[in-house]
Amino acid sequence: MNPFNQTNPKTLGRSVSIIGVGCTPFMETLNNPETNGLTEGELFGYAALKAMEDAGVSPKDVQFYYHGCASPLNGSNYLTPNMQVAEWFGMRGKASLHHSEACCTGYLAVDIAAQAIASGKYDIVLTGGIDFGDALAIQGKPAYIREPFSFEKFQISTAWLTDNAYTRHLLANVGHDNTADWYKTKAGLTDDQIDKALCQLAINARHNALNNPLAIEHKLYEDVAKEAGYDDVMEYMQSNMNPKVGAIQRISGLEHKCDGATCVLLCATDLAEKYTKNKPIEILGVGNSALEASNPLLEVYATEEATRQVYQETGLTGDDIDLLYVNDFIITSQLLASEITGYIPENEAWKYVMDGRTNFDGDKPINPNGGRTAFGHAHAASGLADFYDAVKQIRGEAGDHQVKKEVKKVFLRGYGGAQNICNVIIGVDD
Repeated sequence: MNPFNQTNPKTLGRSVSIIGVGCTPFMETLNNPETNGLTEGELFGYAALKAMEDAGVSPKDVQFYYHGCASPLNGSNYLTPNMQVAEWFGMRGKASLHHSEACCTGYLAVDIAAQAIASGKYDIVLTGGIDFGDALAIQGKPAYIREPFSFEKFQISTAWLTDNAYTRHLLANVGHDNTADWYKTKAGLTDDQIDKALCQLAINARHNALNNPLAIEHKLYEDVAKEAGYDDVMEYMQSNMNPKVGAIQRISGLEHKCDGATCVLLCATDLAEKYTKNKPIEILGVGNSALEASNPLLEVYATEEATRQVYQETGLTGDDIDLLYVNDFIITSQLLASEITGYIPENEAWKYVMDGRTNFDGDKPINPNGGRTAFGHAHAASGLADFYDAVKQIRGEAGDHQVKKEVKKVFLRGYGGAQNICNVIIGVDD
């Protein structure tokens, strides 16, 4: 266990459940004339109204809403973006709050909304996330006019992740190689074994996303390889066609930046029947931890601490979890999080990946929606998109990417800002 300061949070004061979910397709808005010009209000409003429709409630029923954006300076040029979207989903005059925790925004969005209900102040709350990860706001221009969010410009914002007064910014500290090398050493893997495992993770992600209508990627790497003249997909993945971005990690293991929004509607569990016919999906526990980005293994240590908390709160273990979601903007996260949470035995995750057992149709599914490399990464919206998919999986409504076993308990491992970890377990009664 890591040596950092720990806490022991109490369980929520009253039970809180998810009763509705809504999500836009994850997309590159600038590349399609039908979506070019969409604004933050239109995307967030679409997701919010879909969540209300899913639950069967109207805007007048919602008492408060949270608005999350990973980087509002990049995404909107608004100081108070929560106020700029209210008209799009019937929230004129309703109180709201904006928050930003980089790529962990969507997980903490659920945590803070649950706390607001558990406190007794509100009974029903909307929480959502929106980001234009591929379309940059232009200072001084109307919100519907955007420019491509290049990787070079994205790297400028990654420098904001560290204390630049005393820390030298190293993009690798976000996880390009540090965690991959940590896992390789821990599991006793060769260079070729860790390379193949990370490539297979990316291959599997495309399989999971293939039949997900909201995902941005709908092309298998097997087909990409054939078009490039390779009969063997792994040969393609380990070639210069899929270049390394460090000593270990390849480009296929990095997020697909895109645009999107997701909203989730939460309610006091004992009042759910008043608002919806949906079976409430309870927030069973939340664990949180954070480390400043200069720590090279912050993701490992913080995941351990947040996992300890959520299992202590719930009395559950990895053996009780039916499905795992991992914020994998660096795809190595699936290996470390699945083992730290006890979902897969120690040092065995890479084998499960190579055998296809973590695919949506395997016995230990991880990210059946496709994850950040294939579903897409719209930063603040992505964590909530995991909740969206988890709810659909529990209900048996995930369609062609529905997992092949009954899902009652889901573990969602959030990570972002190169600092925050938020682990949430949701579920229904056995």
